[in-house]
Amino acid sequence: MRYCKRCLQPDTRPNTRFGDDGVCPACTYFAALSEVDWAERVDILRDILAGRKRKPGQQHDCIIGISGGKDSTRQALWVRDQLGVRPLLVCLSYPPEQVTQRGVDNLSNLIELGFDVVVSAPAPGTWRQLKRDGFARFTNSFRSTELALFSCVPQIALRYGIDLILWGENPALQLGDLKALGRTGYDGNNLRHMNTLSSGKEWMLGHGYREGELIAYTYPSVEEFLEADLNIIYLGWFLGDWSLVNNAMYACPHGLAIRTDGVEKTGDLYGITALDEDFTPINQMIKYYKFGFGRTTDYVNEEIRLGRISRDEAIGVVERYDHCCSPQYIEAYCQYLGISVDEFWEQVRASVNPALFCIDQDGQIYRRFKVGEGL
Repeated sequence: MRYCKRCLQPDTRPNTRFGDDGVCPACTYFAALSEVDWAERVDILRDILAGRKRKPGQQHDCIIGISGGKDSTRQALWVRDQLGVRPLLVCLSYPPEQVTQRGVDNLSNLIELGFDVVVSAPAPGTWRQLKRDGFARFTNSFRSTELALFSCVPQIALRYGIDLILWGENPALQLGDLKALGRTGYDGNNLRHMNTLSSGKEWMLGHGYREGELIAYTYPSVEEFLEADLNIIYLGWFLGDWSLVNNAMYACPHGLAIRTDGVEKTGDLYGITALDEDFTPINQMIKYYKFGFGRTTDYVNEEIRLGRISRDEAIGVVERYDHCCSPQYIEAYCQYLGISVDEFWEQVRASVNPALFCIDQDGQIYRRFKVGEGL
């Protein structure tokens, strides 16, 4: 395990590859942004949008996938109010046991701001069982739900005959997931190859689920994209101030409600991520034990690049919070999956990366690596 020389990105992030200079792809990309003419990039986007015409009877110019959070709120407002584009917002609905009131309120806020919203709601029984099977097999119950989250947007686009999807950040350039890299910095048609979607639905079929039960978890094929001339464009490539914090600062004055539970319960430094449910902090904690980084690392990496915190200062923050997750959230998660808290930790400990962590006789997990230096 080694760290980027500029930020705290470890080379254990899936699909990443450091340069010969020891710098991660996200830092390399950020360094190049100082030479960008952002007005020119916005003009490129305007030209793309001007060249695409609505089909007869259509009322929307594009689709934006939303959760009601900071990124999707900013995207929706920016394309409507700055570009004069009318988007159709598409939201994947969590089942009642998972969604938070905060998430419901933020989605309602977007509707009250004047947007048309289509909600996709997969069958809650299948959703729950898939989460349980995913946790048992991968120690990751989000394998299925993230596939549904990403699949619902192009599915709705195909059904509504809308041939343009505006997405947020480019995971290849802004996070370092290089398999999602397209032909240009804004080409999102390789989003299907990002690590989040890598497991596909084959494992679900192997567990005995029928194709008809997995419609919500089926990402449209390349052939379907080509036949419909459907394209995904990353909006983050056009926005020079795209970041976790900046997007929240843009969205909050427009009614976005953020978390108030504290970083000690979530690893979320500013309370601005995973606003619509409380299971994601658990997934981030498990990611930490598998790969050596969690939510806090993602935060400080952006803050380091933006010059708002030094790398040395960030090391202390990561050491303190990267593993944080509230026992209350873990208990609710276990109750939802139908397992005990002891069974949860037995599964998590079995999935801990032994090269990065050790487990003592009492079951406590400790780092082998030194944050900022590695192994």
